[in-house]
Amino acid sequence: MGLLTDPRAGTGKIIKLLLKWEKPLCFALYVGGVIWLMLLALPAFNDNTYFSENALLPGLVTKESNMEHTSKQYYHELIHEMKRYPDSMPYAWLSAKFSQLHLDVFVHNFSLIYPFREQKFTGQNIYGIVRAPRASSTEAIVVSVPYRPINSIYLDTAPSIALLLAFAKFCRKQKYWAKDIIFLVTEHEQLGMQAWLDAYHGVTSGQEGILMAGDLSGRAGSIQAAINLEFHAMKITSIDVKIEGLNGQLPNLDLFNLAQNMIAKEGIRQSFQRRFDVNYRDKYKSWWYHFNTLMSMIATQATGIPTGNHGLFHRFGIEAITLEGFEKSGQGSEANFYQVGRVVESIVRSLNNLLERFHQSYFFYLLPSTDRYISIGLYMRPLVLIIAGVFIKAFSIWQRLQTSSNSDEAKKENENSTNKMDEFDIGSVASEVLWAHIFGVLIMASPRFFASIGSQMLNLRTEDSLYGSFALITTLTLLWRLYLRRSVRYENVSLVCVIASIELATALMCIAMHNFSLALLTAVVYVPVVLLITPRHESIKSRLRGCLYVAWIALHPFVASAIVVLGYTYLNFFTDPIVSLLFRGYRANKQALVFSIVDSMIYGNWFYNVTTAVMLPIWLLFWNVMRSSAA
Repeated sequence: MGLLTDPRAGTGKIIKLLLKWEKPLCFALYVGGVIWLMLLALPAFNDNTYFSENALLPGLVTKESNMEHTSKQYYHELIHEMKRYPDSMPYAWLSAKFSQLHLDVFVHNFSLIYPFREQKFTGQNIYGIVRAPRASSTEAIVVSVPYRPINSIYLDTAPSIALLLAFAKFCRKQKYWAKDIIFLVTEHEQLGMQAWLDAYHGVTSGQEGILMAGDLSGRAGSIQAAINLEFHAMKITSIDVKIEGLNGQLPNLDLFNLAQNMIAKEGIRQSFQRRFDVNYRDKYKSWWYHFNTLMSMIATQATGIPTGNHGLFHRFGIEAITLEGFEKSGQGSEANFYQVGRVVESIVRSLNNLLERFHQSYFFYLLPSTDRYISIGLYMRPLVLIIAGVFIKAFSIWQRLQTSSNSDEAKKENENSTNKMDEFDIGSVASEVLWAHIFGVLIMASPRFFASIGSQMLNLRTEDSLYGSFALITTLTLLWRLYLRRSVRYENVSLVCVIASIELATALMCIAMHNFSLALLTAVVYVPVVLLITPRHESIKSRLRGCLYVAWIALHPFVASAIVVLGYTYLNFFTDPIVSLLFRGYRANKQALVFSIVDSMIYGNWFYNVTTAVMLPIWLLFWNVMRSSAA
């Protein structure tokens, strides 16, 4: 504070130059950061993938398995059982098959109490363990499959279960395993996996009293890695490697490279984000294709929603990926389960060679293709450039206040210099900042209350209660300042603007440490508008001021999320009539809101929490600045 309150501050040439060119400099940094980000898709700005962990020995694995015939037998038997139990998992059949293979077989029971209507749901996971003959059960590898009944709306995973059983039969006969291998079939998609992981580690990842993980009657060693299988047919054309986990976490890059390397060795077409590597002669086309792949990963990672069951392992320090295989459609060569089984075998055997946990390669990276990566040291720089403009804006406003104070103090030669902070109404500023954040925290904690009120008083469904409540909150936060313009001292408005700017920039940097993609997309959208918000809007032309108001209203966290969901709906159903499209978007918005809240309660996804407790208060502070008449 000594530097900020020094009477001589703000008189240097650099400071004067900064104050004079503040806005052009801030926007130049923003544009430079965006352009730099786009250039990262060029080969000159990224690197070829490579193995950092030599202990994997991926090139020295001699594959011995031939699982095609065994997989087909299991597949036909499983389909017969699934028809007998179209809505549930054939527990007895799966347990019997694991037992016939002489595995240690266990059943895991779990339950879920729906947080809004106190409804209870139950489920079971079944797993078998091949104990390591060459070690004392200190480490383990998981091979998992999510069970989906015939009536499921998701793609079939019966071929994956057949492959898992065939691979378990193969592993049971081998004597070279140094790690336990857990073969896990989970129910109810990610719920079953989350319950099993919580029970295995003896923790509760979400809120207490919602997902009852129960106890496990059998355990293996400390889990080193996991492979989740989602093959949708006995013959596939390609394998897509999924990596995005909960809250944007990613597995170690070596595991991704291992999977891609083994898939390519078997002559199966590989993809990432459902996009195949294409080499265009035209450099612009090549850049555009890789940039789209990169942005696809960024958009997926930003949501914080796992792209498969693998994404729930990462919070426990377990590296995991999902291998998804698709049925042939159109032209292209097919791969049978002889090739697919050897891919799984080679990955697990490479993991069996590990002497320690993954640590050599990157945990933070972006991928423009299956064989190139962008490290954190490269992609953080564009984001820093974009955010730097917000810090410069806050510093410039503070220096202008300081300069104004110094000129007033110069007139009082016989009086002691006073601290600039005395000229602020600290109580008023602190109260405004505090209440904005209290409001955000209350909104974050309000879903159960809103659902209860809507159900008891208006007999509404949960999604209608929550959507109506948040729509009302959004309307009130907009109208509160839209029709109420207050007159506040210029110094107080400026200080609020400084605090909000610093908080936004700091929050984005903190979020980037965990989920870079979320911070990046938020910064790209919010920063240019924030740079235009000043304590005195009289200097802005009326037309620009009106556009600024519209832009900031559109950036209200709940309004922005609705726009994104509506845009996503349009991209998927653009052939629908406009009325049908709007109705679809309305329903999708309600479901997205409920899912984000439930995910935060069950899995600990903090997208909803960040939106309400961090971004909403910041938005309110800037809204107050915009609607305050500085005196």
